[in-house]
Amino acid sequence: MMRSYVFPGDIDPRIMAIGSEPIPYMRTQEFSDINLESERILLDLIHCTGGRCIIYTGSGTGAMSAVVENYVSTRRKALVIDGGSFGHRWYDLCRYYDVPVVHFEVPFARDIDYDELENRIRLERPDTLLCQHHETSSGALFDLERISAICHRWDVSVVADVISSFLAEELDMDRLDLDICITSTQKGLNIPPGLSILFFSRKLDNYPFAHRGYYWDFEENFSNLRRGQTPFSPATTLYLQLHERLLQLQEQGGPDLNIAEVRHRCRVFRALCKEYGWGIPAEVPSSAITGFQTGDGERKVFRGLIDQFQTFIMPGSRPGFYRVSHMGLQSDRDLRELAERIHQLEVHA
Repeated sequence: MMRSYVFPGDIDPRIMAIGSEPIPYMRTQEFSDINLESERILLDLIHCTGGRCIIYTGSGTGAMSAVVENYVSTRRKALVIDGGSFGHRWYDLCRYYDVPVVHFEVPFARDIDYDELENRIRLERPDTLLCQHHETSSGALFDLERISAICHRWDVSVVADVISSFLAEELDMDRLDLDICITSTQKGLNIPPGLSILFFSRKLDNYPFAHRGYYWDFEENFSNLRRGQTPFSPATTLYLQLHERLLQLQEQGGPDLNIAEVRHRCRVFRALCKEYGWGIPAEVPSSAITGFQTGDGERKVFRGLIDQFQTFIMPGSRPGFYRVSHMGLQSDRDLRELAERIHQLEVHA
């Protein structure tokens, strides 16, 4: 039996079963009703009162590109918090679209120096900040509340990639006064990859977005999603799986139970890391994943887990550094078994 500790993790069989059902035609009122209900639940889960959603058939990077094309390109200057490969993607996108950008680099797995960040904003005077809530490449969690407070003191719009923190960390767009957030389906939503989701604060109603990308154009997507449709052919089955998953979360009363389960799993696995002597480099780690340092300098653990146990974890950018997701279906017993197998492979590496 294959086991997955990468995103999205092992998925509820009821969700997976939808993927084997006949695909309905999408240009119907029934499909529109499903998408409109999905938008309503999504906005409620992230606490974005009166806001709007766009659900794209495309990865999270596509949604990031859409934000730069349609929004950041209309602004004067962006500042990017680059704490790893995903933060650096914001910087690459700004450069690709010739958007003036300030590069604020954070060392691997370190927390942000928030005083230094504010000083940089004071000197550079950007009007937009692009950041990750959780830098998935290292496991570091950044403090969106402090980032938002700094930005609002200097009248800076905040765009946050919450792809790997949504439904794993507490997140309230209204309270944090965030302008745009991005997530995707293969992380906390725990369904197959292929959809990305943009959340827009009601402050951006009637904002004059640019039209620099045909597929990702905000206004075209808003126009269609008002009636529960998409401008182009959607990944219909994924939309149905998303809707079913959102109904499950709604039945659970919102995000709190899911967040509590993720936190429990991370505590269990981090205790095992301590037992086996694996360090956790992140100064402020997210509950979404555990990034841990083993002595496996040749990445034999990664390949050994696949070949011997049909088990997947995520390798990192450094030898011996691995990441285990705490999303999806996993028990305490599963995590103990995983840690024991990693230890066996590490010892014999």
